[in-house]
Amino acid sequence: MILSTFIARVADGLPLVASMQEDEQIGRSLSEYQKQAKLLFSKMNQSSPPKLSIATEPYIFHYIIQDGVCFLALCEKSFKMNLAFQYLEDIQQEFASKYGRRVATVSRPYPFIEFDTYLSKAKKTYVDSRQRRHLTGIKSELHDVQRIMVQNIDDVMQRGIAISDLDEKASNLVYNSEKYKRDAKNLNLRSRNAKIAAVTSIVVTFLIYLRFWWFI
Repeated sequence: MILSTFIARVADGLPLVASMQEDEQIGRSLSEYQKQAKLLFSKMNQSSPPKLSIATEPYIFHYIIQDGVCFLALCEKSFKMNLAFQYLEDIQQEFASKYGRRVATVSRPYPFIEFDTYLSKAKKTYVDSRQRRHLTGIKSELHDVQRIMVQNIDDVMQRGIAISDLDEKASNLVYNSEKYKRDAKNLNLRSRNAKIAAVTSIVVTFLIYLRFWWFI
């Protein structure tokens, strides 16, 4: 289930749209998650990862950044990640077509609050079980979510990690993994060459032994 949607300008964190759905099953007030969303926006910049998931127990934030605007959704963890990102891409395209040229010129918070009408309709489409099955069958193959990094909200908030740093850490992790694979491959190659050299040496020694011992 998609609980809330937030849209903000990345350059300064200015909130453009917010759509929240109160739910009796939510342990904490949604206003707390709204505060977390604002803090996340304040830590973003042009170097932030274009896609990211951030766990905030018992829910999870998913976001995409496109054309200097961040589209962020608070979802239940059971809600499929590929559908969450499809939802974000759908609302991004609609938002860009309506307000894309005006984003850089606005100065007051929530100037496009009327976009909430579209968000409400879009959320219903993705939450409805029949519509969701239809979307899964048609669009799930279009979205590779396996490489999207999932970060814990505490790491971002309490430790003061800028979101732009997460992309660098993920890149370093991939680089170190590839380096380990290369080192392991080289080690195996050297080990195999050493074994071949040892066997060759034994064979040559044996042939020399036969030559000089049996044919004297």
